[in-house]
Parts: sequence; structure tokens; C-alpha cells
Amino acid sequence: MTSWIRRPLVILLLCCAPAAAEIRSLTILHTNDLHARLSPLENGHGGFAYLAAAIRRERAGCPECILLNAGDLVQGTPVSTIFHGLPVYEVANLLGFDVSTLGNHEFDYGWPQVRKFMQTAKYPIVTSNVVDGQGRLFTEKPYVILKVNGLRVAVIGAMTDTLNSLTTPNLLGEWHTIPFLETARKYAAEVKDKSDIIVLLAHIAPVEENRFLREAPEFSVIVSGHAHGGLAQAVAQDNRMVVRVKGYGEELGRLDLKVDSEKKAVAWWKWQALPIDSAKIQPAADVAALVKHWEDEVTARVDQPLAVSSRAFTKAEVKKLIERALRDETGSDFAWMNQGGVRDTLPQGRLLVRHIWDIMPFDNRVVVGTFKGRDLPAKVVAGRTIDPDKDYTLAVSDFTAANQGTPENLGTTGLQFPHDVGLMRDIIVDWFRKQKTIE
Repeated sequence: MTSWIRRPLVILLLCCAPAAAEIRSLTILHTNDLHARLSPLENGHGGFAYLAAAIRRERAGCPECILLNAGDLVQGTPVSTIFHGLPVYEVANLLGFDVSTLGNHEFDYGWPQVRKFMQTAKYPIVTSNVVDGQGRLFTEKPYVILKVNGLRVAVIGAMTDTLNSLTTPNLLGEWHTIPFLETARKYAAEVKDKSDIIVLLAHIAPVEENRFLREAPEFSVIVSGHAHGGLAQAVAQDNRMVVRVKGYGEELGRLDLKVDSEKKAVAWWKWQALPIDSAKIQPAADVAALVKHWEDEVTARVDQPLAVSSRAFTKAEVKKLIERALRDETGSDFAWMNQGGVRDTLPQGRLLVRHIWDIMPFDNRVVVGTFKGRDLPAKVVAGRTIDPDKDYTLAVSDFTAANQGTPENLGTTGLQFPHDVGLMRDIIVDWFRKQKTIE
């Protein structure tokens, strides 16, 4: 009788014992720095309709898949510039993002426009370290927790600490960044008990990626953007990794993970950057139709013959062309263009006004100042012989004037540029039209 009573008790105890830790699958698809490249590039890569088709292919039969975007969705094409980015967010809604973060170029049209982006997006946008003077977050939330295949996936957003030097001050208003590493780690501690794996979704520089890998073990995965080159392979340490793909939609990242739910750590992983080749992928029809609608809105304005290029020009060579154009059109002795402001190359053959919009999508203005030779920045002089007591004129963009002290710009401070001579893009278009042939 006693043994009969005990047997069900043993069975009951076994039934109620805690379940053993499980190894569960999670796949993170990811993009970064799409920069409004709705249509394929000159090399046939990218295009939102082709990217959408690739995303849908990878998600088919993959309930453990999520799609993340690491910022800079806008800025880079006429559609974005003319309509201040909103159509790009409208098209991006068809890509199926689960979470996105902001990039520095989201602020190129002013911070109130970013609010409109967040209202347009049908997915959460998270950033943990962009705040106002009272410390209030710019985005509604610093993170979200997704439930995927039985896993609780915390996704925390972060913005590069150099945001203030990547745009002009009036566009940010009182919004600014606080230290991204410390801030993200604070929120990681907050979600630790509510999640099985913590992902950083960040718009940060490679050196900042490395800091997270070295100093923030709470993050199992860092999905990054900001650098456009992409990684040849994931950067990994102790089964934690940084992943980033080429910008402009040339690649889609796929990170396959096995997550140990007890240890809250990655047990196995594999990463690949999948090429988006418009010659090999059938475009998603709904996305293609919406892209065509918006491209048709701008084609009459930008698809006008401009000049003929005798050869292809790299971005470094385009920088020199822009400086020539600024000198010629403003009559300045010197001109200087920051390399980061050159957003595209130039192909050989017929050039359209669109090509200038692509290399200079920003609404930067050209400003001119007069300086003694001794006060000209060394990178502007570039070894040329000058008279230290003579007055020289220097033409730059208003972005460079506002951020002149940064290494990417003039590397000096205190220079005044009082003369605004017009929109840089218009000045460049006028110069190209006069040249007729670019050599």
C-alpha cells in the first residue's frame, strides 16, 4: 500500500521539475546604410525591390528569423533629398523590419523630420543614447524585447558618440548623444533578467564596435552600421560577434545562431553576407511598383543630360573635381571638400544631373572666407607655395565650416566664412554643364 502511494508522488515530482536548458535557433537578417538607394547601383547591385525579394526568400519557412536595420535609411538619392526622406520610409515598410535604429543621416533634414520618420515606420525604432537637455530619450524606447522561437531577444539601439560632428548644429537642436557604451550597458543590465540573448543594434564606427566587443560582454551580438564597406567575415571573441554588411543594399546579412537559454549565450553561430544582384534576383513586384512611383516623381528634374565623362572617377577623384568646380565658380584661391561628403563615384560616358545629386545629396551651401596665408589649414595648402602675409580666399561647405575642427574636415578652429554663395549641388551642376567633357 505504501509503495503504491509513493509511486504517483515520484511521478508528480518528475512532472513538476524545471525543464532542462534548451538550445534554440535564432536567425538575424540585417541591413545597414541603405541611404535611399531605391534602385540598383551602376554595378547592378542593390535596389529595394531586389533586397525585399532576398529578404522574403530567406524568411520563407524560417519562423526563427528576425530582420534588423542599423541606421542611415535615408539620404543619398534625389527622392530622399527632394521629399526629405519620407518616401524611403514608406518603401522600407515593405521590407519587413522587426526593429531599426537611427543613423546620423536621419537627422540631415532636421530633428522634427526624424519624428515623422518614426511615425511613418510600421516597426519600432530604438536608440538608447540620444537625449535632450533634460535627459529625455529621442525615441520612444531604448530597446525592445522580441519573442522568437521561444527566446526572448532584447535589442538595444545605440548611436555613435560623434553625432554632433556629423551634422550641422541647427539640425540637431538640443538633441545630443550621451556615452554610448556606458548607456547601452546600463540598459543591458535592465533587460538581463527579462531576456535570453542581448543584441546591440548600433550605428557606430568600427573602433566603437571593437570597444563593445572588448568591454561589454553582456552583448552576444553587435549588428552594426555607419561604415559602408561591410565586413569580409564577422569579428568574433568568445562566441560573441560583430556583423556588418555593405551599404547601399549591396548585401543582406544572415547570422544563424544556436542560443543556450540557460547560459544566455551563443553556443554556435554562422554568418554570411548575401549579395543582392539585380541580374540574378526577381524583384518583389509590390516594392518595385512603389519604387517606380517615387522615381517617376523626380525623373523629369534629375534625368537631364549634363556632360560626358571620358573615364570613370573614384570618390577621391570626384573630391578633386568638386574642389575645381568650387574654385572656378566662386573665383576663390582655394577650395576644400571633405571626403566623407562625396557620396558616389562617376561613371564613364553620359552624365545626368542625377549623378550630381548622387554624389552631393546634401543641401549644403558653399561659404567663402578670406584668410592670411599663415592661417590657411595645412591640408588646404597641400604643399603649395603661399605668402604668409597675403590674403587668400577659401571656399568650403557650410558643414565643413561648422565642423572645421574635426580630423575629417580642416583640423583647425576659429576660421570665419561670412559669405554664402549658394547651394553646392547647383554650383557643381553649373560647372559640369560648362565643362561639357570631364577629363
